[in-house]
Amino acid sequence: MVDVAEPRANAPEWSVSELSAALRRTVEDAYGHVRVRGEISGYRGPHGSGHAYFSLKDAGARLDAVIWKGTFQRLRLKPEEGLEVVAIGRLTTYPGKSGYQIVIEALEFAGAGAIMAMLEERKRRLTAEGLFDPARKVALPFLPQVIGVVTSPTGAVIRDILHRLADRFPRRVLVWPVRVQGETSAAEVAAAIRGFNALPVGGAIPRPDVIVVARGGGALEDLLGFSDEEVVRAAAESTIPLVAAVGHETDVTLIDFAADVRAPTPTAAAEMVVPVRSELIAAVEDLGGRLAAAPVRLLERRRADLRGLSRLLPSAETLLSVPRQRLDAASERLPRALKANAAAHRLRLVAARARLSPEALKLRLERAGDRLETLEGRLKRAFIVAREQRAARLKSAGQLLDALSFKGVLSRGFALVRDAQGQPVRLAAGLGPGTALDLQFADGHVAAVTGDATPAGTALATAPARSRPARSKKPPKVEGPTLFDP
Repeated sequence: MVDVAEPRANAPEWSVSELSAALRRTVEDAYGHVRVRGEISGYRGPHGSGHAYFSLKDAGARLDAVIWKGTFQRLRLKPEEGLEVVAIGRLTTYPGKSGYQIVIEALEFAGAGAIMAMLEERKRRLTAEGLFDPARKVALPFLPQVIGVVTSPTGAVIRDILHRLADRFPRRVLVWPVRVQGETSAAEVAAAIRGFNALPVGGAIPRPDVIVVARGGGALEDLLGFSDEEVVRAAAESTIPLVAAVGHETDVTLIDFAADVRAPTPTAAAEMVVPVRSELIAAVEDLGGRLAAAPVRLLERRRADLRGLSRLLPSAETLLSVPRQRLDAASERLPRALKANAAAHRLRLVAARARLSPEALKLRLERAGDRLETLEGRLKRAFIVAREQRAARLKSAGQLLDALSFKGVLSRGFALVRDAQGQPVRLAAGLGPGTALDLQFADGHVAAVTGDATPAGTALATAPARSRPARSKKPPKVEGPTLFDP
């Protein structure tokens, strides 16, 4: 068996970094600047660093793309998801992923179809947000005092608007100059709309009553600034009524959907915001003539109505015929009625005279006298009875008083003892020796003076001893008059 020698490679040996650098130089040298057409995919807006990363794709391949921060800020066309564009830039590699990418320096639309697709997608998204809702729109003022115009100050558009306003109804116009084409057009138009809305009412610069955003016709790419999302949002946020007059009648931009009114041309916008002054004058004069003629016509109509009604009214003879007949009939009945009334009163007078005859009066007086005598007798008897009853009650009270009086007790052999003040003395315990007393008997008074008191517990010789209950030495308190009072 024969040993086969191991083959030895004659290619140079590369490190990974060296090979990546060599590939990068090869790609950049072979494809310095390229134009690549594709659809933007995976775009989520600028990164936190300000750079933008996404992909360009077609039906068969995908190419990574990057836009550096400085380039992104200068781009006229900003990337949007799903937008078909032509990217202009240089091809390079990214060693960190062993891949290649395009560093974009400019973006262009890939034809009118791409622009329309982008506008349709933007319109769909903004419609979903409600920016085009008809309920948000407001009516234009009938005759604005100040009109704000957002347009180029050097173009033919502003001259057409001013000329048309002067023909119809001259108004004060404030022009906010903006670029209507180019990279800064959208930002300037949006700032102008917001600037007009920020003006205070009654400030040094008058606040417009209506805003007209105007531009002449142009290619689809030239009108893209008025379809910018920032411009559409500014128009939808405007509290001042806004008229969009961009391009010709066939041109359509997204600001047309956000504005309160869309005008086919700038000149038509001037016709929408103001009426025709001569027509207003003619209308006012016509109304003034009608106002002056109206009272005359009204007076004639009322006069005709009065004549028609007067023919329907009955004549004076017709109106008075029935009352006149009633008066004649009443005048015929009046003499008979007067006689009957006099006879009735005469009968009443005769009846009254019969009641007022002397005999009747005398009879009434006699009856009244009898009633008076009867009442007098009853009064005397009642008086005598009352007097006798009162005398009996008085006698009974006197007998009761005599029975209850202490004088009756004195007549039975008792005496009433009084002190010097005339107060009855009921107990001997309260008297000391030498006390002056007054003794009242049935036949008079006797003065006396107390001597030595009889010792307690010693009975009188002339009186039989009797047991009595012990008494308190304190005399009882007596309230009110007693039988011993004089």
